[in-house]
Amino acid sequence: MGIHPTAVIDPQAKLGQDVEIGPYAVVQGPVEVGDRCWLGPHSVVMGNLQLGTDCRVHSGAVLGDWPQDLSFQGAESHVVIGDRNVFREGVTVHRGTKEGSVTTIGNDCLLMANSHVAHNASLGNNVILANGALIAGYAQVGDRAFISGNCLVHQFTRVGRLAMMSGGSAVQKDLPPFCMTRSSTSNIVMGLNVVGLRRAGVSDRDRLELKRAFSILYRERLSFSEAIARLSADFHSPLVTELQAFVSSSERGICRFLRSDLDA
Repeated sequence: MGIHPTAVIDPQAKLGQDVEIGPYAVVQGPVEVGDRCWLGPHSVVMGNLQLGTDCRVHSGAVLGDWPQDLSFQGAESHVVIGDRNVFREGVTVHRGTKEGSVTTIGNDCLLMANSHVAHNASLGNNVILANGALIAGYAQVGDRAFISGNCLVHQFTRVGRLAMMSGGSAVQKDLPPFCMTRSSTSNIVMGLNVVGLRRAGVSDRDRLELKRAFSILYRERLSFSEAIARLSADFHSPLVTELQAFVSSSERGICRFLRSDLDA
């Protein structure tokens, strides 16, 4: 396709090899677009934005616009996006608020229609945001996390690696790695993300260790400090070590476990 004659390309922009830009797309400011990227019709990339190679930006997506932050005073801030990412229709990714600050997205992420990544947030690699998922300012989403439709990750909140948020749920507390929230709830963990762990190739043995660790953390009615001590003393699995390090470093507290009749 090449560059459509109706596309608007800023002279400051740097385009890689074999970039395709559709009708009425806008490349505004000192944007850097990597090799083999595709910018769909009516898409917008702007500002101090670095877009890696082999990315797809679909119609109506806007990457690199000003943050929705009342404290923003026109600072020179940035968005840095890795390779092989897909931004579907209506996705918005905003640049950082303060001078030199950055919003970052790793590699191989899929952001479905109308999802949003706010200023200074960070997404790891292989993250999926389903339709309408909202990642607020300064939030952190770990590798291979799956954020389902219409979920909300509050400002400064962390979502751990291989965690999953079920549809319509929200977190204002940190969601530990490998865990899964309950649909249409706030800050409630329902168990491990077993399907995600299997798909990631986590062994039966490691999944069993995580199950034991989850029980200590959430089911045995221990104090937080007692649970952390048990996780440190009783396990040698790298995944349990990762879980223990995440919850130990939480500044907001972690999501709680809601017991069901099956746990009685």
